[in-house]
Amino acid sequence: MLTIGAFARASRLSPKALRLYDELDLLRPARVDPDTGYRYYAAEQLERARLVAWLRRLGMPLAGIRHVCALEPADAAREIRAHWARVEAQTAMRRDLAAFLIDHLSAEPGKDPAMLELRYFAHSDPGHVRPANQDTAYAGTRLLAVADGFGPAGAPASGAAVEALRFLDTADIPAGGVLDLLDDAVRGAAEAVRDVAEGTEEAGTTLTALVWTGSRLALAHIGDSRAYLLRDGRLSRITHDHTLVQSMVDEGRLTPEEAATHPQRTLLLKALTGGGPDAFPDLCLHEPRPGDRYLLCSDGLPAVVPDDRVHALLASHPAPDQAVHALVAAANEAGGPDNVSCVVADVVDRGA
Repeated sequence: MLTIGAFARASRLSPKALRLYDELDLLRPARVDPDTGYRYYAAEQLERARLVAWLRRLGMPLAGIRHVCALEPADAAREIRAHWARVEAQTAMRRDLAAFLIDHLSAEPGKDPAMLELRYFAHSDPGHVRPANQDTAYAGTRLLAVADGFGPAGAPASGAAVEALRFLDTADIPAGGVLDLLDDAVRGAAEAVRDVAEGTEEAGTTLTALVWTGSRLALAHIGDSRAYLLRDGRLSRITHDHTLVQSMVDEGRLTPEEAATHPQRTLLLKALTGGGPDAFPDLCLHEPRPGDRYLLCSDGLPAVVPDDRVHALLASHPAPDQAVHALVAAANEAGGPDNVSCVVADVVDRGA
């Protein structure tokens, strides 16, 4: 048996941490002296202790560590992979915010940022199979949005979500407070959806929106509608699907190719619904450049049109309206099994 001091040195956990983990039932000592209360540990516990120490260095919460330690090694590895994917996504959002704050605070007083504007077009199409269109697409001077409704009140839900954001299209939006403003707006959209979705989780909507401040773009995303950026000839997806299959890809349980044909590929983990707990959107800032082209779309487009085809169509049609109509036509040519909505916006120098 090892004393708590010897075990702490061997496991690289402090005695204080070991006492805490004992209290939390995370790492119990093998024996506690009934007279002195002194803790003793078995050498076989070192492997678990080292795992706890490593997971703490990863920044995993104690509840998550307890869960991982209870799993078989292969399942524990998948859980750690999923945790790290979430950390990387959160880090990317914080990186964008830090870059904005650095630029904002280091700007010379009285010096205006480059004057840019958006040129945009939006269109929603029912496709060839669905009896009704439950999508809503919107494009304005400051607001771009796509919502994909589902369930018996899907169309009212998507319309209510976008309508709740419409005030952002005319609001005077300070770049420094746009994420807070957008977060509040999405909460208002959630309330609007609850009002029209009959109080059931079976009805609701996704929501992907960009808000333009005149120098920055703020993104809010929840669900499996998507946002893409075409920059310098390269297309990149700037949203992460909140679906069961995407979580399985993140955990290494599915390949992207397997996810594309998985029978549960449309099952959402997060959305704005008529019931259930609040779902919080992904929020981040983007630094636009002249020449950038943004695409927002419902999942009716990527479900049948591969990214390389989307890339080719975006790159080959110079005007936003031409690009939107080409993308919708491609989805319908592939069978149009779902509603499809697209918003394309170009970042241009004002007056160009």
